[in-house]
Amino acid sequence: MSKILSDISLSAVVAGFVAVLIGFASSVAIVFQAAEAAGADEAMKISWIMALGIGMGATCFALSWYYKAPVITAWSTPGAALLATSLNGASYAESLAVFMFAGALALLLGITGLFDRMMRWIPLPIACAMLVGVLFNFGVAIFTSLESSPWLVMIMLLAYLVSKLIIPRYAVIIVLLAGLLMVLIEPNTDFSSIPLSVGTLQWVTPEWNTSLILGVGVPLFIVTLTSQNIPGVAVMRASHYQTPVSNIISWTGFSTVLLAPFGGFAFNLAAITAAICSGDECHKEASKRYIAGLSAGVFYAIAGLAGASVVGLFAVFPAAMIAALAGIALLGTIGANLKAAFDSDAYREPALITFLTTVSGVSFLGVASAFWGICFGLLVLMIQRIKND
Repeated sequence: MSKILSDISLSAVVAGFVAVLIGFASSVAIVFQAAEAAGADEAMKISWIMALGIGMGATCFALSWYYKAPVITAWSTPGAALLATSLNGASYAESLAVFMFAGALALLLGITGLFDRMMRWIPLPIACAMLVGVLFNFGVAIFTSLESSPWLVMIMLLAYLVSKLIIPRYAVIIVLLAGLLMVLIEPNTDFSSIPLSVGTLQWVTPEWNTSLILGVGVPLFIVTLTSQNIPGVAVMRASHYQTPVSNIISWTGFSTVLLAPFGGFAFNLAAITAAICSGDECHKEASKRYIAGLSAGVFYAIAGLAGASVVGLFAVFPAAMIAALAGIALLGTIGANLKAAFDSDAYREPALITFLTTVSGVSFLGVASAFWGICFGLLVLMIQRIKND
């Protein structure tokens, strides 16, 4: 506790809060769509949010504290999108068994150490190029948001540029405050519809359906692995955190198995929000950025326990504000990884292929572009080395 108190900083705490804000506000609607496809009623939907918040809170806090690194976990947004289109006709109990099966596969992948060995095959420039491809559209969203909310986004961007010159460590804090101020002075902002209530966890015993588990559970595992866990590891490696990722994957898989009966459909390493908590804007000393992971854990748990109230609060914030905040918070990470990806002549072309494939969003066989970006980049690198030999 004394170490935490000595390492705590406002910028790291706010980085954790911003990560939770963006994580919830950007994709909670997709989670509700997945819950509806699974046959969840209103009480069960709140149970999903509670289970997800508690699971992410516990894993963020415990893993960040243990490894002294900003280990940020999240729900699988691509996984939720997959579930929203794949669970029609399944019973709610059968859907929960799908979640447990996908979590068990992740647990097995982590326990065997296969994930660690797989990630060691990926050179840092290629991993950084893939990460830039994942983050690229978030940076672009700063400027596309200008079309719908020009004054809001311009004020936030101006706040960032000025604060970077004067107090760079607190730039994201200033941007967040500027965005909140603009929302508060907007005459159409209405907080009266936010429900003030705490939900309850709803246990439902999962029911095994082999065809559904193979048809949806395996794709859920693959989508979560390729679009969430691999980019999540890339974030950590790009920030020079050498945490044993197989252990972390094991814990996220175990959390999924444990909380699936309550609606915790998939836990994994975060990528976008992890980048916010592992960059220089969080803290200039990398050894003290774990505070952002602890902070995110606390805010996730609060968000989960508050359930419907938090979801209603996030719904008040304009989409343009969330998009601009995410993009601005990630500018430093995008720039640093662009440099790392393309700085070396030996890796420049493989990194370029990786970046272009990832940013294209192309999907083969239901597997996300981040995975194919790494595959194509490694293929180009292998061909180059064969030619040089």
